[in-house]
Amino acid sequence: MSVAAVWNGPVGMHWAANSERYDAMPAPFDAPLLDAAAIRAGDRVVDIGCGSGHTTRMAARRAPRVRVTGVDISAPLLERARALTDLPHVSYELGDAQVHPFEPGGYDVAISRGGVMFFADHIAAFTRIGGALRPGGRLAFVCPQPSPPQGEESVTLGLIVSLLGRDHAAEGDVAAAMASLSEPERIRQVLGAAGFEDIGTAPVTAAACWGRDARDAVEFFVSRAPGTVVSDATRAAMLEALLPYETADGVLLRAGVWVVSARRPL
Repeated sequence: MSVAAVWNGPVGMHWAANSERYDAMPAPFDAPLLDAAAIRAGDRVVDIGCGSGHTTRMAARRAPRVRVTGVDISAPLLERARALTDLPHVSYELGDAQVHPFEPGGYDVAISRGGVMFFADHIAAFTRIGGALRPGGRLAFVCPQPSPPQGEESVTLGLIVSLLGRDHAAEGDVAAAMASLSEPERIRQVLGAAGFEDIGTAPVTAAACWGRDARDAVEFFVSRAPGTVVSDATRAAMLEALLPYETADGVLLRAGVWVVSARRPL
């Protein structure tokens, strides 16, 4: 299944319907991303893979005088982004950054919170993104670190998927794409080939919140498998798997990302 089909099908619709929850999960990485982007009041910003526009709106508040554009391949998510946005200098465009007709040199900063891993051709996509930046323009994005085999997130989420007992083909495609830029050497190779310089990868680890409590998290995971009949026994096993991570602040699973920064040559 193509990336476009995934994000315009049930997966994209689920993300749009649950945008607040999906945006809250990586919230601990928002500040490191925006710090790396160093957005100033007069910077024109493009948000690649903007989803429901959470980071687009954050960038727009740092750059209140100029245009801020969110670009995404998912029509359901962009519909949600437009509904949530009440900032006159923000706009959204449906498109694949690999081929999107960006204005050459039209932006000062490009950001992405987890949207850049899904390209079929990373070098082509980053080359085009680089062309959308002015000379000296900045790029900052977040992408996952390799998941440790015994890490909280990989073990727990793997168990949840196995308990649901269905073929998550679409989500499997998403998971594979998520790991496509997990190695710093791969990141440097791709960005270097796309013409960027001053490439940095800073590790950040934080806890992502998957639900208000374990029962809420179970219901959320079940909702990601529409049409699947989930027995009481399976729900109980899922609950047992999530209870160790239940805290006063929700169900927290630690995850690591790279905060990547780079610059287009002058």
